[in-house]
Amino acid sequence: MVYPQFIRFIFPLMVTALMVEVGHQFLNGGMARMPQAVRTLAAFGLAWGIKDFLGSPVWQGRQLGLVLADSQQARRKLQRFTVFFSAPFCFVLMALGLTPLGQWVIGDLHGVEAELAQTVMVALLWLTPLPILEGVMRFYSGLLLRARRTDLVSYATISSIGSSILAVFILLPTEMVRQVPIRLPIVVVYIGFIVNFVFLLWGYRRYVHHQLPEEGEVLTYGHIFRFFWPLGLILAIQGLSRPLINLFVSRGADATEALAVLAVLYPLGMLPYAWINEMRSLPTAFREIENSLYYIRRFISVSGLISFLVAVLLFWTPVRDFLLEQLIGLKEDVAALCRAPVFLLAFFPLVVSVRAYVNGVALVERRTAALAPSAPLRIGSIVVALWALQAVEMHGATRGVAALLSGFVLEAAAMWWWVIGAKLVQGRKI
Repeated sequence: MVYPQFIRFIFPLMVTALMVEVGHQFLNGGMARMPQAVRTLAAFGLAWGIKDFLGSPVWQGRQLGLVLADSQQARRKLQRFTVFFSAPFCFVLMALGLTPLGQWVIGDLHGVEAELAQTVMVALLWLTPLPILEGVMRFYSGLLLRARRTDLVSYATISSIGSSILAVFILLPTEMVRQVPIRLPIVVVYIGFIVNFVFLLWGYRRYVHHQLPEEGEVLTYGHIFRFFWPLGLILAIQGLSRPLINLFVSRGADATEALAVLAVLYPLGMLPYAWINEMRSLPTAFREIENSLYYIRRFISVSGLISFLVAVLLFWTPVRDFLLEQLIGLKEDVAALCRAPVFLLAFFPLVVSVRAYVNGVALVERRTAALAPSAPLRIGSIVVALWALQAVEMHGATRGVAALLSGFVLEAAAMWWWVIGAKLVQGRKI
Protein backbone atom coordinates (compact mmCIF):
# COMPACT_ATOMS: atom_id res chain seq x y z
CA MET A 1 0.00 0.00 0.00
CA VAL A 2 1.21 3.48 -0.90
CA TYR A 3 -0.75 5.32 1.79
CA PRO A 4 1.74 4.52 4.61
CA GLN A 5 4.45 6.02 2.37
CA PHE A 6 2.39 9.17 1.92
CA ILE A 7 1.83 9.40 5.67
CA ARG A 8 5.54 8.97 6.45
CA PHE A 9 6.35 11.67 3.91
CA ILE A 10 3.66 14.17 4.89
CA PHE A 11 3.55 13.67 8.67
CA PRO A 12 6.74 15.67 9.41
CA LEU A 13 5.50 18.44 7.11
CA MET A 14 2.13 18.36 8.85
CA VAL A 15 3.79 18.77 12.23
CA THR A 16 5.92 21.55 10.77
CA ALA A 17 2.92 23.48 9.42
CA LEU A 18 1.03 23.12 12.70
CA MET A 19 4.02 24.26 14.72
CA VAL A 20 4.44 27.34 12.54
CA GLU A 21 0.86 28.41 13.22
CA VAL A 22 1.14 27.57 16.93
CA GLY A 23 4.28 29.70 17.04
CA HIS A 24 2.34 32.58 15.48
CA GLN A 25 -0.27 32.27 18.21
CA PHE A 26 2.39 32.46 20.94
CA LEU A 27 3.75 35.57 19.26
CA ASN A 28 0.24 37.07 19.04
CA GLY A 29 -0.28 36.14 22.67
CA GLY A 30 2.92 37.94 23.59
CA MET A 31 1.86 41.09 21.73
CA ALA A 32 -1.63 40.88 23.27
CA ARG A 33 -0.01 41.07 26.72
CA MET A 34 2.14 44.10 25.90
CA PRO A 35 1.36 47.78 26.50
CA GLN A 36 -0.63 49.20 23.58
CA ALA A 37 -1.59 45.64 22.57
CA VAL A 38 -4.15 46.51 19.87
CA ARG A 39 -1.82 49.04 18.26
CA THR A 40 1.11 46.59 18.27
CA LEU A 41 -0.99 43.78 16.78
CA ALA A 42 -2.31 46.11 14.10
CA ALA A 43 1.13 47.54 13.24
CA PHE A 44 2.88 44.19 13.01
CA GLY A 45 -0.04 42.66 11.11
CA LEU A 46 0.12 45.47 8.56
CA ALA A 47 3.92 45.27 8.24
CA TRP A 48 3.94 41.48 8.01
CA GLY A 49 1.26 41.56 5.31
CA ILE A 50 3.37 43.92 3.19
CA LYS A 51 6.47 41.79 3.80
CA ASP A 52 4.57 38.66 2.80
CA PHE A 53 3.41 40.31 -0.42
CA LEU A 54 6.90 41.46 -1.38
CA GLY A 55 8.60 38.24 -0.27
CA SER A 56 5.99 35.73 -1.37
CA PRO A 57 7.39 35.03 -4.88
CA VAL A 58 10.62 33.68 -3.36
CA TRP A 59 8.70 31.11 -1.31
CA GLN A 60 8.65 28.92 -4.40
CA GLY A 61 12.36 28.40 -3.89
CA ARG A 62 11.29 25.10 -2.33
CA GLN A 63 9.92 23.92 -5.68
CA LEU A 64 13.20 24.86 -7.37
CA GLY A 65 15.09 22.61 -4.99
CA LEU A 66 12.50 19.84 -5.17
CA VAL A 67 12.01 19.67 -8.95
CA LEU A 68 15.09 21.10 -10.70
CA ALA A 69 18.13 20.55 -8.45
CA ASP A 70 19.40 17.24 -9.84
CA SER A 71 23.13 18.09 -9.61
CA GLN A 72 25.60 20.33 -7.81
CA GLN A 73 25.91 22.43 -10.94
CA ALA A 74 22.15 22.97 -11.00
CA ARG A 75 22.09 23.63 -7.25
CA ARG A 76 24.62 26.44 -7.51
CA LYS A 77 22.80 28.05 -10.42
CA LEU A 78 19.44 27.77 -8.66
CA GLN A 79 20.86 29.24 -5.46
CA ARG A 80 22.27 32.23 -7.35
CA PHE A 81 18.92 32.70 -9.07
CA THR A 82 17.16 32.66 -5.70
CA VAL A 83 19.45 35.29 -4.18
CA PHE A 84 19.37 37.68 -7.15
CA PHE A 85 15.62 37.28 -7.58
CA SER A 86 15.04 38.05 -3.87
CA ALA A 87 17.30 41.10 -3.61
CA PRO A 88 14.95 43.69 -5.23
CA PHE A 89 12.22 42.88 -2.71
CA CYS A 90 14.65 43.66 0.11
CA PHE A 91 15.36 47.07 -1.43
CA VAL A 92 11.65 47.85 -1.67
CA LEU A 93 11.18 47.01 2.02
CA MET A 94 14.10 49.29 2.85
CA ALA A 95 12.58 52.10 0.78
CA LEU A 96 9.24 51.69 2.56
CA GLY A 97 10.98 51.97 5.92
CA LEU A 98 13.29 54.90 5.15
CA THR A 99 11.77 57.11 2.45
CA PRO A 100 8.59 59.14 1.87
CA LEU A 101 7.35 56.17 -0.18
CA GLY A 102 6.63 54.41 3.10
CA GLN A 103 4.70 57.38 4.46
CA TRP A 104 2.62 57.49 1.28
CA VAL A 105 1.89 53.72 1.25
CA ILE A 106 1.24 53.36 4.99
CA GLY A 107 -0.05 56.76 6.04
CA ASP A 108 -1.78 58.15 2.96
CA LEU A 109 -2.85 55.05 0.99
CA HIS A 110 -3.91 53.02 4.03
CA GLY A 111 -5.18 56.09 5.84
CA VAL A 112 -3.84 55.04 9.26
CA GLU A 113 -2.92 57.49 11.98
CA ALA A 114 0.59 58.95 12.04
CA GLU A 115 1.86 57.09 15.11
CA LEU A 116 0.71 53.73 13.81
CA ALA A 117 2.19 54.46 10.38
CA GLN A 118 5.58 55.26 11.93
CA THR A 119 5.56 51.99 13.88
CA VAL A 120 4.77 50.06 10.69
CA MET A 121 7.67 51.77 8.85
CA VAL A 122 10.09 50.85 11.65
CA ALA A 123 8.95 47.24 11.45
CA LEU A 124 9.35 47.17 7.65
CA LEU A 125 12.90 48.50 7.91
CA TRP A 126 13.87 45.75 10.34
CA LEU A 127 12.25 43.11 8.12
CA THR A 128 14.36 44.16 5.10
CA PRO A 129 16.69 41.07 4.89
CA LEU A 130 13.90 38.50 5.18
CA PRO A 131 13.13 37.92 1.46
CA ILE A 132 16.66 36.68 0.75
CA LEU A 133 16.77 34.65 3.96
CA GLU A 134 13.36 33.10 3.22
CA GLY A 135 14.21 32.32 -0.39
CA VAL A 136 17.46 30.51 0.39
CA MET A 137 15.95 28.74 3.38
CA ARG A 138 13.05 27.40 1.32
CA PHE A 139 15.42 26.36 -1.46
CA TYR A 140 17.38 24.17 0.95
CA SER A 141 14.17 22.73 2.38
CA GLY A 142 13.29 21.72 -1.20
CA LEU A 143 16.63 19.92 -1.52
CA LEU A 144 15.79 17.97 1.63
CA LEU A 145 12.32 17.13 0.28
CA ARG A 146 13.93 15.88 -2.94
CA ALA A 147 15.83 13.37 -0.82
CA ARG A 148 12.58 12.61 1.11
CA ARG A 149 14.15 13.93 4.32
CA THR A 150 10.96 15.66 5.43
CA ASP A 151 11.92 14.77 8.98
CA LEU A 152 14.83 17.21 8.82
CA VAL A 153 12.58 19.99 7.50
CA SER A 154 10.27 19.30 10.41
CA TYR A 155 13.09 19.27 12.98
CA ALA A 156 14.37 22.58 11.64
CA THR A 157 10.97 24.23 11.93
CA ILE A 158 10.22 22.77 15.36
CA SER A 159 13.60 24.00 16.60
CA SER A 160 12.94 27.48 15.24
CA ILE A 161 9.43 27.62 16.72
CA GLY A 162 10.70 26.37 20.06
CA SER A 163 13.37 29.07 20.03
CA SER A 164 10.77 31.71 19.13
CA ILE A 165 8.38 30.65 21.89
CA LEU A 166 11.22 30.67 24.41
CA ALA A 167 12.22 34.12 23.19
CA VAL A 168 8.67 35.42 23.74
CA PHE A 169 8.75 34.33 27.40
CA ILE A 170 12.25 35.72 27.95
CA LEU A 171 11.64 39.06 26.22
CA LEU A 172 8.11 39.77 27.46
CA PRO A 173 9.10 41.23 30.87
CA THR A 174 12.17 43.13 29.61
CA GLU A 175 12.24 46.91 29.39
CA MET A 176 13.65 46.74 25.86
CA VAL A 177 10.35 45.49 24.45
CA ARG A 178 7.95 47.01 26.96
CA GLN A 179 9.19 50.49 26.09
CA VAL A 180 9.00 49.78 22.34
CA PRO A 181 6.54 46.86 21.94
CA ILE A 182 7.14 46.39 18.20
CA ARG A 183 10.61 45.09 19.06
CA LEU A 184 9.10 41.89 20.47
CA PRO A 185 7.80 40.38 17.19
CA ILE A 186 10.84 41.58 15.23
CA VAL A 187 13.40 39.94 17.53
CA VAL A 188 11.34 36.77 17.88
CA VAL A 189 10.98 36.42 14.09
CA TYR A 190 14.72 36.73 13.53
CA ILE A 191 15.58 34.20 16.21
CA GLY A 192 13.24 31.67 14.60
CA PHE A 193 14.51 32.30 11.08
CA ILE A 194 18.17 32.00 12.01
CA VAL A 195 17.69 28.74 13.91
CA ASN A 196 15.66 27.29 11.01
CA PHE A 197 18.22 28.27 8.39
CA VAL A 198 21.21 26.91 10.32
CA PHE A 199 19.45 23.57 10.87
CA LEU A 200 18.45 23.25 7.19
CA LEU A 201 21.97 24.04 6.03
CA TRP A 202 23.41 21.45 8.42
CA GLY A 203 20.88 18.85 7.24
CA TYR A 204 21.74 19.48 3.60
CA ARG A 205 25.50 19.21 4.20
CA ARG A 206 25.10 16.09 6.32
CA TYR A 207 22.54 14.08 4.33
CA VAL A 208 22.02 15.49 0.83
CA HIS A 209 25.19 17.14 -0.48
CA HIS A 210 27.02 13.87 -1.23
CA GLN A 211 23.97 12.43 -3.04
CA LEU A 212 23.95 15.07 -5.78
CA PRO A 213 26.25 14.35 -8.73
CA GLU A 214 28.49 17.17 -9.89
CA GLU A 215 26.85 17.38 -13.31
CA GLY A 216 23.36 16.57 -14.59
CA GLU A 217 20.78 17.94 -16.98
CA VAL A 218 21.92 21.25 -18.47
CA LEU A 219 19.93 23.98 -16.73
CA THR A 220 19.81 27.53 -18.09
CA TYR A 221 18.54 30.64 -16.36
CA GLY A 222 15.87 30.87 -19.05
CA HIS A 223 14.64 27.39 -18.16
CA ILE A 224 14.62 28.29 -14.47
CA PHE A 225 12.69 31.48 -15.10
CA ARG A 226 10.09 29.78 -17.33
CA PHE A 227 9.48 27.18 -14.63
CA PHE A 228 9.51 29.71 -11.81
CA TRP A 229 7.54 32.74 -13.00
CA PRO A 230 4.04 31.20 -12.88
CA LEU A 231 4.69 29.87 -9.37
CA GLY A 232 6.11 33.20 -8.28
CA LEU A 233 3.17 35.07 -9.78
CA ILE A 234 0.69 32.86 -7.96
CA LEU A 235 2.34 33.39 -4.60
CA ALA A 236 2.79 37.11 -5.27
CA ILE A 237 -0.97 37.37 -5.85
CA GLN A 238 -1.62 35.22 -2.79
CA GLY A 239 0.71 37.49 -0.85
CA LEU A 240 -1.09 40.55 -2.22
CA SER A 241 -4.41 39.29 -0.86
CA ARG A 242 -3.63 40.15 2.73
CA PRO A 243 -2.27 43.71 2.23
CA LEU A 244 -5.12 44.40 -0.20
CA ILE A 245 -7.67 43.36 2.41
CA ASN A 246 -5.78 45.37 5.02
CA LEU A 247 -5.90 48.38 2.68
CA PHE A 248 -9.70 48.23 2.44
CA VAL A 249 -10.13 47.51 6.15
CA SER A 250 -7.72 50.26 7.26
CA ARG A 251 -9.93 52.91 5.66
CA GLY A 252 -13.00 51.92 7.67
CA ALA A 253 -14.28 53.42 10.89
CA ASP A 254 -13.14 50.36 12.90
CA ALA A 255 -9.70 50.27 11.27
CA THR A 256 -7.32 49.63 14.19
CA GLU A 257 -9.53 46.99 15.83
CA ALA A 258 -10.19 45.26 12.51
CA LEU A 259 -6.48 45.15 11.63
CA ALA A 260 -5.70 43.71 15.06
CA VAL A 261 -8.39 41.04 14.63
CA LEU A 262 -7.10 40.08 11.19
CA ALA A 263 -3.54 39.86 12.53
CA VAL A 264 -4.79 37.21 14.94
CA LEU A 265 -7.11 35.39 12.53
CA TYR A 266 -4.79 34.95 9.55
CA PRO A 267 -2.45 32.50 11.34
CA LEU A 268 -5.23 31.09 13.55
CA GLY A 269 -7.30 30.18 10.50
CA MET A 270 -4.39 28.26 9.01
CA LEU A 271 -4.06 25.97 12.01
CA PRO A 272 -6.37 23.26 10.59
CA TYR A 273 -5.26 23.43 6.95
CA ALA A 274 -1.68 24.73 6.70
CA TRP A 275 -0.42 21.16 6.39
CA ILE A 276 -2.77 20.53 3.44
CA ASN A 277 -0.69 23.00 1.42
CA GLU A 278 2.26 20.61 1.72
CA MET A 279 0.33 17.94 -0.21
CA ARG A 280 1.37 19.61 -3.46
CA SER A 281 4.79 17.99 -3.04
CA LEU A 282 3.35 14.44 -3.16
CA PRO A 283 3.01 14.01 -6.97
CA THR A 284 6.64 15.01 -7.56
CA ALA A 285 8.05 13.04 -4.63
CA PHE A 286 6.17 9.85 -5.64
CA ARG A 287 6.12 10.22 -9.41
CA GLU A 288 7.79 6.81 -9.92
CA ILE A 289 4.80 4.94 -8.40
CA GLU A 290 2.38 3.59 -11.01
CA ASN A 291 -1.00 5.37 -11.01
CA SER A 292 0.22 7.55 -8.14
CA LEU A 293 -2.16 10.44 -8.89
CA TYR A 294 -5.17 8.22 -8.23
CA TYR A 295 -3.89 7.32 -4.77
CA ILE A 296 -2.76 10.88 -4.04
CA ARG A 297 -6.17 12.26 -5.04
CA ARG A 298 -7.92 9.94 -2.57
CA PHE A 299 -5.37 10.68 0.15
CA ILE A 300 -5.77 14.46 -0.21
CA SER A 301 -9.58 14.18 -0.26
CA VAL A 302 -9.67 12.33 3.06
CA SER A 303 -7.07 14.70 4.55
CA GLY A 304 -9.14 17.72 3.49
CA LEU A 305 -12.26 16.30 5.12
CA ILE A 306 -10.37 15.64 8.37
CA SER A 307 -8.99 19.17 8.29
CA PHE A 308 -12.50 20.59 7.80
CA LEU A 309 -13.84 18.62 10.78
CA VAL A 310 -10.97 19.87 12.95
CA ALA A 311 -11.75 23.44 11.86
CA VAL A 312 -15.41 22.95 12.81
CA LEU A 313 -14.34 21.74 16.26
CA LEU A 314 -11.99 24.69 16.77
CA PHE A 315 -14.14 27.48 15.34
CA TRP A 316 -17.79 26.46 15.78
CA THR A 317 -17.70 25.24 19.39
CA PRO A 318 -16.75 26.79 22.77
CA VAL A 319 -13.15 25.79 21.99
CA ARG A 320 -13.09 28.99 19.93
CA ASP A 321 -13.49 31.24 22.97
CA PHE A 322 -10.85 29.28 24.87
CA LEU A 323 -8.38 29.80 22.01
CA LEU A 324 -9.10 33.51 21.66
CA GLU A 325 -9.41 34.59 25.28
CA GLN A 326 -7.33 32.12 27.27
CA LEU A 327 -4.52 30.99 24.97
CA ILE A 328 -4.05 34.10 22.84
CA GLY A 329 -5.13 36.44 25.64
CA LEU A 330 -7.48 38.75 23.76
CA LYS A 331 -9.79 40.96 25.77
CA GLU A 332 -13.42 39.93 25.67
CA ASP A 333 -14.53 42.77 23.40
CA VAL A 334 -11.80 42.03 20.84
CA ALA A 335 -12.49 38.28 21.01
CA ALA A 336 -16.17 38.97 20.30
CA LEU A 337 -15.20 40.65 17.03
CA CYS A 338 -13.44 37.44 15.96
CA ARG A 339 -16.46 35.13 16.23
CA ALA A 340 -18.14 35.91 12.90
CA PRO A 341 -15.00 35.81 10.71
CA VAL A 342 -13.63 32.72 12.45
CA PHE A 343 -16.85 30.89 11.51
CA LEU A 344 -15.97 31.40 7.83
CA LEU A 345 -12.42 30.15 8.34
CA ALA A 346 -13.71 26.58 8.79
CA PHE A 347 -14.48 26.32 5.05
CA PHE A 348 -10.93 27.04 3.87
CA PRO A 349 -9.59 23.44 4.23
CA LEU A 350 -12.05 22.12 1.63
CA VAL A 351 -10.91 24.67 -0.95
CA VAL A 352 -7.21 24.31 -0.12
CA SER A 353 -7.40 20.52 -0.64
CA VAL A 354 -8.49 20.99 -4.24
CA ARG A 355 -5.83 23.63 -4.80
CA ALA A 356 -3.04 21.47 -3.34
CA TYR A 357 -3.84 18.48 -5.55
CA VAL A 358 -4.07 20.52 -8.75
CA ASN A 359 -0.89 22.41 -7.90
CA GLY A 360 0.91 19.10 -7.39
CA VAL A 361 -0.27 17.77 -10.76
CA ALA A 362 1.01 20.92 -12.50
CA LEU A 363 4.40 20.59 -10.78
CA VAL A 364 4.96 16.94 -11.65
CA GLU A 365 3.98 17.64 -15.27
CA ARG A 366 6.09 20.83 -15.28
CA ARG A 367 3.08 22.75 -16.62
CA THR A 368 3.32 25.59 -14.15
CA ALA A 369 2.17 28.12 -16.76
CA ALA A 370 -1.29 26.51 -16.55
CA LEU A 371 -1.55 27.80 -12.97
CA ALA A 372 -0.94 31.43 -13.88
CA PRO A 373 -4.54 32.47 -14.81
CA SER A 374 -5.74 31.59 -11.30
CA ALA A 375 -3.71 34.41 -9.77
CA PRO A 376 -5.47 37.44 -11.31
CA LEU A 377 -8.84 35.73 -10.89
CA ARG A 378 -8.20 35.32 -7.17
CA ILE A 379 -7.27 38.96 -6.67
CA GLY A 380 -10.16 40.13 -8.85
CA SER A 381 -12.62 38.10 -6.80
CA ILE A 382 -11.28 39.62 -3.58
CA VAL A 383 -11.58 43.17 -4.91
CA VAL A 384 -15.14 42.60 -6.12
CA ALA A 385 -16.15 41.01 -2.80
CA LEU A 386 -14.59 43.82 -0.75
CA TRP A 387 -16.38 46.41 -2.87
CA ALA A 388 -19.74 44.60 -2.83
CA LEU A 389 -19.69 43.89 0.89
CA GLN A 390 -19.26 47.58 1.70
CA ALA A 391 -23.02 47.87 1.23
CA VAL A 392 -23.60 45.28 3.98
CA GLU A 393 -23.55 46.14 7.69
CA MET A 394 -20.52 44.07 8.60
CA HIS A 395 -17.38 44.48 10.72
CA GLY A 396 -14.21 45.08 8.72
CA ALA A 397 -12.55 41.82 9.80
CA THR A 398 -15.58 39.75 8.77
CA ARG A 399 -15.67 41.51 5.41
CA GLY A 400 -11.99 40.79 4.90
CA VAL A 401 -12.25 37.05 5.66
CA ALA A 402 -15.37 36.68 3.46
CA ALA A 403 -13.53 38.33 0.56
CA LEU A 404 -10.51 36.09 1.11
CA LEU A 405 -12.71 32.98 1.01
CA SER A 406 -14.24 34.07 -2.29
CA GLY A 407 -10.73 34.52 -3.69
CA PHE A 408 -9.70 31.04 -2.56
CA VAL A 409 -12.75 29.46 -4.19
CA LEU A 410 -12.27 31.13 -7.58
CA GLU A 411 -8.52 30.45 -7.52
CA ALA A 412 -9.04 26.72 -6.88
CA ALA A 413 -11.72 26.50 -9.58
CA ALA A 414 -9.47 28.23 -12.11
CA MET A 415 -6.52 25.97 -11.29
CA TRP A 416 -8.67 22.88 -11.72
CA TRP A 417 -9.99 24.04 -15.07
CA TRP A 418 -6.66 24.97 -16.67
CA VAL A 419 -4.71 21.99 -15.31
CA ILE A 420 -7.33 19.20 -15.34
CA GLY A 421 -10.78 20.31 -16.49
CA ALA A 422 -9.83 21.38 -20.00
CA LYS A 423 -8.08 18.04 -20.59
CA LEU A 424 -11.18 16.16 -19.41
CA VAL A 425 -13.36 18.09 -21.83
CA GLN A 426 -10.96 17.20 -24.63
CA GLY A 427 -11.31 13.54 -23.69
CA ARG A 428 -7.70 13.09 -22.61
CA LYS A 429 -6.73 10.85 -19.72
CA ILE A 430 -5.53 12.61 -16.57
